[in-house]
This record gives sequence, C-alpha cells and structure tokens, in this order.
Amino acid sequence: MSKLALITGGQQGIGLGIARELVGAGYKLALASRSEEDAPQVEAALVELGDAAIYVRHDLQDIDNVASVLDQVEARLGPVTTFVSNAGVPAKVRGDMLALTPDSFDFVLGVNLRGAFFLAQEVARRMLATPSDTYRSIVFVTSVSASMASIERAEYCISKAGAGMMAELFALRLAPHGIGVFELRPGIIETEMTAGVKDKYTARIEGGLVPAQRWGQPVDIGSVVVPLAEGRFAFANGAVIPVDGGLSLARL
Repeated sequence: MSKLALITGGQQGIGLGIARELVGAGYKLALASRSEEDAPQVEAALVELGDAAIYVRHDLQDIDNVASVLDQVEARLGPVTTFVSNAGVPAKVRGDMLALTPDSFDFVLGVNLRGAFFLAQEVARRMLATPSDTYRSIVFVTSVSASMASIERAEYCISKAGAGMMAELFALRLAPHGIGVFELRPGIIETEMTAGVKDKYTARIEGGLVPAQRWGQPVDIGSVVVPLAEGRFAFANGAVIPVDGGLSLARL
C-alpha cells in the first residue's frame, strides 16, 4: 500500500505546511476543504505540490458527505494511510463570553469537533476494514487553546479541548490495531488566520510571551507530522505534542 495522506484544510496555512513536508517525504496527498476547486489558494497549492496532490471538496459541517469524500480519494489514489485532521474555524467574533451566541457556538463546534469527529470515524472504519503492511496514523491538529483559556473566544477553546479528548479516544480505540493517533497543539503560528492580529501578537512575542521569541511557521508543524506518519513514534501512541515555542510551559 502506497503512502497516502488526507489533509483537511491542506490548501493553506498549517495544512499546506504539513502537505509540503509530506510530499517531501514521498507521500501522495488528498487535500480537502470547503473551498471550490478553482479557488485561488486551492489552485496555487495544487500547482506547488504538483502531481503528488489531488483536491476533494468537503465541508466538515456536512457529515452526510464523509463516505463520498473517502470514496473519491480511494478511487483516485487508493486507501488513506495517514489522516491529518487539521481544518478548523476561529470564533466568529472575539468578545465577552457572556455575550456568546448559540449560533456562533454551534458553528465553531460543528466544524472543529462534530465535523472532525465523523470524518475521522469514517477514516478509522476504513483503516480497520483494510489490512495494510504500511503504518497508518491519524493526527489531530488542535491548539494550545485546548488547555490555555481565552475568555474572548470561549467557543474555540471549548472545541479544541473537546478535540483533545477526541484524539485520546481514537488512540485508545485504534492502538490494538497498530494505528497511531497523535494530537499536535500549535501555538501562535503565522498564517492567514492570524494575519489580523499580527501586530498585537508580534509585540507580545517580543515581550516574552513565547520563550522561543518568534512566530511559529507552518513548517514547524509539518516537520513534526512526518515522523509521526512514518511510524517513528509508534510506541508513543496517544501522545500530545505542543508545537508552540514553549508558549504553554508553566512559568513563575
């Protein structure tokens, strides 16, 4: 079985950083997001990644579509050996959690937690149904917000904390079958999602918020995913790995 990674949100930001590193390690890729295939970011990613990558449209809120997505990937490239659950959405509006509305809460959890769970569930089912000599893995990209509270984006933090438990549950369920499950918790990463707060966070990083004293880059996440996907951390199944320059370290 050839090495094939399915990456949600792989057309930009952290997902694209992961895609670049996996292509460099010899993986074929299926990128999935809610964007149309002719969207500029999708087209640019496919040009950059070349023949190694295909694109399949999938909105994580559409849980009825998960089987179709995997059918399309398998028909074109074969069974998925690595699933990177990366796509997510931020809070619609940052503000007082006491003013948080149900529609914003439901939207964020619907994508980051509900949608991510049911796609991972279908991937896991198919992995179990298809024996393989190739190491298989699922990597959940969550956030330091899984454990670090930000009261101005409560729904995002709740979704990422839930995603952390989701990763733990999948690890327990799949470990007896030799399928590795890992959780990565990125910190402050320079992407399109953080562009609007760049000046604010640059000042805080320079002021000591991040011990590494720099912004994280998508390649920082991608370089961690590759050895996990290749099975070099197979006996560390269920590991939670902060990729945050020391941001989440407890300090006095």
